[in-house]
Amino acid sequence: MKKLINVDKTYNDMRIDRFLRNHIGKIPQGFIEKNLRNGKIKLNKKKIKSSAKVKTNDLIELHNIEIKYNFNQIKKKFIPSNEVIKENENLIIEDNDDFVVLNKQSGISVQGGTKSKKNLIDIFSKSEVFKESKPFSVHRLDKDTSGVFIIAKNRETAQLFTSLFRLRKVYKTYLAICNGEISVKKNGVLKDDLIRFELKKKIIEKAETRYEILDSNNNATFIKLNPITGRKHQLRKHLFNIGNSIIGDKKYNTTKTIKNNNKSLMLHSYEIKFKINNKKYTFRAIPPDYFRNMLKTKRLNF
Repeated sequence: MKKLINVDKTYNDMRIDRFLRNHIGKIPQGFIEKNLRNGKIKLNKKKIKSSAKVKTNDLIELHNIEIKYNFNQIKKKFIPSNEVIKENENLIIEDNDDFVVLNKQSGISVQGGTKSKKNLIDIFSKSEVFKESKPFSVHRLDKDTSGVFIIAKNRETAQLFTSLFRLRKVYKTYLAICNGEISVKKNGVLKDDLIRFELKKKIIEKAETRYEILDSNNNATFIKLNPITGRKHQLRKHLFNIGNSIIGDKKYNTTKTIKNNNKSLMLHSYEIKFKINNKKYTFRAIPPDYFRNMLKTKRLNF
């Protein structure tokens, strides 16, 4: 059995192992390495290593591979309805030749995974907005977090944004409503050694976030957050660690009440700033109705 894949300009200069994951799905690295060594995956009829880079119009050959991993099952893309596509198109704040900025809804993932099928990348891949291009995710935003989010329209722009994020040249502002009154000074920097696990390996990462308390009372705190580092669940962990978890956070929750767990996550990506070719960009996303209603319920001022 032979399968041929042509490389289009979207993937020019990408490593072949990354290309295969982008084109086929989340197949294990070991599976790719083994079949490259055996010559069952070739580039332009030649055996190559996983670090080899593909070029536009290259031909990749998958030959007589014993597929323990069903390629069609691995890919399993979410197929959005026209209604879902239109609903998300209506959330677009900015649309230009290189990227789209939208006010992401809570409850939708950026990319598909084992626990969530509905996702922005699959939705916009079917949108007229990306008719002549392909959506690229350039940063993270948790499924339950709402707000400003960027999707690149080409690989060059995606790489540029990746560099800007890595160099901390993208400045993000979040708004959150927390349980209880935070007992720290009105503004400052939250610093933590955050722990995460990769399989059984324990990883400790330093995390820093600037904060400013916008309003507070005995029941709740309205806070502005500007992450300096970009760790997974950084803002949620910071606030959990000081005993004031974000209202609606089901994982990092200091109240342990059923009532709290039924609420939407009160974390909103409010603003993003960056500069490209000496042009400054600033985008803001209006908080959702449930967020503003919670401010009223907790008697907090925006």
